[in-house]
Amino acid sequence: MFIHLGGDTVIRSKDVVAILDQDTHDSSSITKQFLSSHKNRDVIEISKELTKSVVVTIDRVYLSPISSLTLRRRAQVVSEFDDYSEDVGESSQS
Repeated sequence: MFIHLGGDTVIRSKDVVAILDQDTHDSSSITKQFLSSHKNRDVIEISKELTKSVVVTIDRVYLSPISSLTLRRRAQVVSEFDDYSEDVGESSQS
């Protein structure tokens, strides 16, 4: 399944490693260090709007204008749908 991060950006949910709140980024020296090491490559700013969350995937880092809470809810809905699809698929094979 997929998660819409804002603008025209959609990513595969299984590629998500972490969804961080921008406030966490601003206050955590470890997160700042991680992002600064990726700053020149593989960081995609989705919108010129205020960045509200940082989404880390297997191969890129996205700066999203959508709150981390909203993205987490979207990811959770996708996860629940995937679980439901697997359960239905298994029961229909029985």
